[in-house]
Amino acid sequence: MIRFIVTVFLAISAACVQAAVGVTQVASIEGDKPVTVYYPTTSAETAVQRGPFKLSLAVDAEPARGNGRLIVISHGSGGNAWVHADLARALVDAGFVVALPMHKGDNALDPSQPGPESWRMRPIEVSHAIDAVGRDTRFASLSLDKVGLYGMSAGGHTALTLAGGRWSPALFRDHCAQHIAEDFPACVGLITRLRGDFLDGPKKALAVSAIKHRFDDATPQSHTDPRIQAIVAGVPFAADFDPASLANPAVPLGFVTARHDQWLAPRFHSDRILAACKSCELIADLPDGGHGALLSPLPPPEVLGDIARDLLADPPGFDRRQLADVDRRITAFFTRHLLQ
Repeated sequence: MIRFIVTVFLAISAACVQAAVGVTQVASIEGDKPVTVYYPTTSAETAVQRGPFKLSLAVDAEPARGNGRLIVISHGSGGNAWVHADLARALVDAGFVVALPMHKGDNALDPSQPGPESWRMRPIEVSHAIDAVGRDTRFASLSLDKVGLYGMSAGGHTALTLAGGRWSPALFRDHCAQHIAEDFPACVGLITRLRGDFLDGPKKALAVSAIKHRFDDATPQSHTDPRIQAIVAGVPFAADFDPASLANPAVPLGFVTARHDQWLAPRFHSDRILAACKSCELIADLPDGGHGALLSPLPPPEVLGDIARDLLADPPGFDRRQLADVDRRITAFFTRHLLQ
């Protein structure tokens, strides 16, 4: 216990000295896209524009020594390296280095392969991101034997896979066939929506038919990486997992949920895994949060399509100021499990 307290104190002390956040990219491996890395630095931040976001960062600055640990963030469908910049800052302030891979075929620049096609590749891309950061000499001080992973939405699916969860395209098919009306956005994504009119019936029938045609593989999908020793899943897609595979995860597993999630209804996703996993920790449950609550900064409405805008919008009364506390709780989870 004394050793743990001293380690945390040193990490906090280092973070207090290194108040700035640097950002750079590291070269990818095996055809993956470059990995964006946030890290502690003593250099001054400047205002930068990244897509629609105005951020304060020290671009390509010299890294400063932090706590020696790496956190990987797996973005959701259509995401990028900037929609979790506030969480990355909180983690860097605690001394962590934070890496964000760009998931192929399921990102803001290329949304061509969302769903099970991407879900197969994503965990491997996380492992590749750890390798890519590890071979960059600027981050030679990192110890990669205890890495953390945070994933949101489709990234939460990535997180649950790397926590030891087993899923299959056929389980996705079966869920959508049974619950297409109640979980339509989860099964169909941004292709179309139900509007409460005479077209809803044909839309549901066509969706189930297309899903049955494409996703019939019942082979359990899995991928683990022994370097990953603590995981947080935020509003994850989880309806296609065998809950028993996550009843006793090999590493500490935390959840962040949102009760007003209109994209991934909690009862079909987070809640069913939490019901099976007695050791899992509910880090935060946002009673008035929607699916986009954990995007911080939230993409401005003008860059989103109509369906995405509605599914990601904050419900009336949701106060985004509470996200700073959620980020602190996530950071504390990783500090507790990675710095002992």
